[in-house]
Amino acid sequence: MRQIRYVNFDEIEPEKFLPILNKLNIRKHLVAHDEFDSVSVKCWIKDKLNEDRIEGCTVRAIELDGNLVGWCGIQSSELGFEIAMVLDDSCWGLGKQVFKSLMTWSQNYGHEMVYVHLLHTRPEYDFLRRKSQRVFSTEMLGNRFTTYELNVRNFA
Repeated sequence: MRQIRYVNFDEIEPEKFLPILNKLNIRKHLVAHDEFDSVSVKCWIKDKLNEDRIEGCTVRAIELDGNLVGWCGIQSSELGFEIAMVLDDSCWGLGKQVFKSLMTWSQNYGHEMVYVHLLHTRPEYDFLRRKSQRVFSTEMLGNRFTTYELNVRNFA
């Protein structure tokens, strides 16, 4: 059986994130930004480590069978806490398992609500719509998102 591990960002060499963060198939689903290089990825990691220090937040790298395949986390947002995940396109099938982990972490923190913000260019996810108590449009970072409001207790 393939093993997923959630690893602290400071345990991963920064350059190992570059192939995932700069992959076109991944970038087209995220807010537009310049490609990462060895300097900017270290700044990005520093920001994620700072987010990880906020009460109620957790940000982790995702390894599959010892290989870095993405990152995920509970992060602070304008609405409260958001859950986020970025997976290499070869591992998109892991999404539901990572999502379940994020919801378990949210329960353990005692969060009542969490939000998922997907760039408006992404298709609507039936699974998220069914699980959401509310779906609405938000504006952040100069972009429009479809936001799913999830009641954490519904995932017990």
